Amino acid sequence: MKFPFLLFVLLSFFKLQTYAQLDHWETIVKDNSSWYYQVPSAASSPEWISPSFTVNSWLQGPGGFGFGDGDDNTVLPTSAVSVYTRIEFNIANLNEIVALALHFDYDDGFVAYLNGTEVARNGLSGTGQPTYNQLASISHEAKLYQNQQPDQFIFFPNQLAGLLVNGTNVFCVEVHNQQVNSSDLTCRSFLSIGKNNPNVTYGPIPTWFTPPFILASSNLPIVVLDTYNVDIPDEPKIDGTMGIIYNGENQINHLTDPFNEFYGQIAIEKRGSSSNSFPMKSYGLETRGPDSVNYNVSLFDWPSDNDWILYAPYTDKAMIRNVLTYDLGRQMGQWAPRTKLCEVILNGSYIGVYVLMERIKINPGRVDVDPLLYSDTLDNQLTGGYIIKVDKTTAGGIIAWTSPYTAQAPSSGPIYYQLHDPEIEEVHPDQLNYIESYVDNWETVLKSTTFANPQIGYRAYSDEQSFIDFLLINELSKNVDGYRISTFLHKRRFSEGGKIYAGPLWDFNLGWGNANYCQGGQTSGWEINFNSVCQGNGANMNPFWLNRMLQDTLFANNVRCRWSDLRTSILSDSNLMDYIDSMATMLAEPAVRNFNRWPILGVYVWPNNYVGNTYQEEINYMKNWILARTAWMDANMFGTCYSVGMDEKIESKLRLFPNPSGSVVYLEGLNLSDQIEIRNELGQLITQFNAQDEINAIDVSSFSNGLYFVRVKDSVQEPIKLIILH
Repeated sequence: MKFPFLLFVLLSFFKLQTYAQLDHWETIVKDNSSWYYQVPSAASSPEWISPSFTVNSWLQGPGGFGFGDGDDNTVLPTSAVSVYTRIEFNIANLNEIVALALHFDYDDGFVAYLNGTEVARNGLSGTGQPTYNQLASISHEAKLYQNQQPDQFIFFPNQLAGLLVNGTNVFCVEVHNQQVNSSDLTCRSFLSIGKNNPNVTYGPIPTWFTPPFILASSNLPIVVLDTYNVDIPDEPKIDGTMGIIYNGENQINHLTDPFNEFYGQIAIEKRGSSSNSFPMKSYGLETRGPDSVNYNVSLFDWPSDNDWILYAPYTDKAMIRNVLTYDLGRQMGQWAPRTKLCEVILNGSYIGVYVLMERIKINPGRVDVDPLLYSDTLDNQLTGGYIIKVDKTTAGGIIAWTSPYTAQAPSSGPIYYQLHDPEIEEVHPDQLNYIESYVDNWETVLKSTTFANPQIGYRAYSDEQSFIDFLLINELSKNVDGYRISTFLHKRRFSEGGKIYAGPLWDFNLGWGNANYCQGGQTSGWEINFNSVCQGNGANMNPFWLNRMLQDTLFANNVRCRWSDLRTSILSDSNLMDYIDSMATMLAEPAVRNFNRWPILGVYVWPNNYVGNTYQEEINYMKNWILARTAWMDANMFGTCYSVGMDEKIESKLRLFPNPSGSVVYLEGLNLSDQIEIRNELGQLITQFNAQDEINAIDVSSFSNGLYFVRVKDSVQEPIKLIILH
């Protein structure tokens, strides 16, 4: 059976022993020790892993075992599908052992047992002992001959309780090939112990052995993952457990503390596209109940859900680019994933500083639009909600449809849309047809000559404010992936307004000066012009939407006004610098541990625009880059934001600020529930819109000379005259 080393925590919150006692490591079993082995040609007794088993006719020889390709001391017949190996070792004093390390170098899959209990497995599906002729489910190449570290599995005292005994113990390993008549097979096994005293009892560790770092405490939450020592695949998700130790803000969390924030079952898999090539992996996980059904929980007082992400900020050496971005998005009034920096232990090994965060999905507390059921195929229910995205397909994405229009000029590449929630496999054909038609119509209107018309233009289909905020965050961060990759849109149901909203924000690890291609590291230039900078006609080029919106004078002016307002508050230099400093202070000690685990300071990691030798240098670079970026945007922002002095006001029940020499007039004193109409002297409707703020701007550049009347519906204001002069 598997050894679920955390199960007892659910019942008793058993406290781990302190690891500060560990003095040194010794190796008790080596690959070239003398092993008993068997190449089975028929089913063996399942008792071969038991301490009481008598080896009888088994062969004996030094490890490693294989087909004689340079790293084998005992050569096996090339017809072997599997090999069983077994060795006895003696423990003089269990009280001296504070950690155990198993290292396996194998090709292709293995299962390991201590005293008859399974302790590690990879590449052999199912549970219990595999059959002798079961083939491995993966192709796993041996590593030691390539001067790489073998796979490592670390166990601590609570995991070892009842597993080892004083005196004679038995260590068994079986290795299986992926294919019959494979050209290679490797089985090299090592067993090392961490001792709490300086006495040398067993033997030296191998030259390649790096003592694993053991996390004792942190000012960040500690997340402990256990997959029963099974490697986490890209997909499908595998079973495991997760425990979170969190004693509150500004408190120290100890690995000996109980799992007081969360403990339970999970299903977990690797996630990411290009980031999946990094040695530090990101993970997607679901919290589950005892029946393996997804189970909603609240972490850190966030809204209850079951979908979570552990993001690895490997290429972002400041480790806060996504955290900063999502926090700014929430402050600006848009939903963005909540985040928590934490330190993570996986199967007993420390794997660094991670960001635990919410996955984008439709749910109250996340993207709060009406959920779409498969049966919602008529009327209002058909119109929402949908989350769609423009993204790469390398992480398993499926193209739902292709836009009838091409990307922003000079590119002529396609614009591909994917369904995110619900996914394409979950939608009714009528729902797919609806959302595709709605987006096509929106894009057609954007391409039309009447695109800026408030009644029939793009504003009738999409929410202007969300697109302005989306533009500003992508431009402020100079996100080299902005607009063209990891770009989400969501559409509300007709009863909720029915429009397309930009966002949520996602994946800004290559923003904020962290990309050395396509001018991503420069503090000047607009990211909406990516297609001109990095010309290409393939997929993943910027769509045309925002470039077109900026051709609307009113939109450009509203962008300028929104930027000016945010620069006095959320996006002020002082606010941005204070936030980064607070994050850097919190990460000071965890960063040391993270970069000891992943020694990449001073090392280029794709696509770093800057390589700092210390964590503080990485933080300083990010701060200086942002200050230069905000200064450039202040000087080059789109549009014009008119400010009107008190002496220019024309008092009325509704106050009006005309600017006869310009193209914009301003209305003040409005309520958000007000609807504004502008009619000519014949009573014909010229334009109408809903108030978005107390002060609203009206672009009158297309108005002819004459008298116009402003009427505010649903309020007591009298219509007043508006004189337009050009």
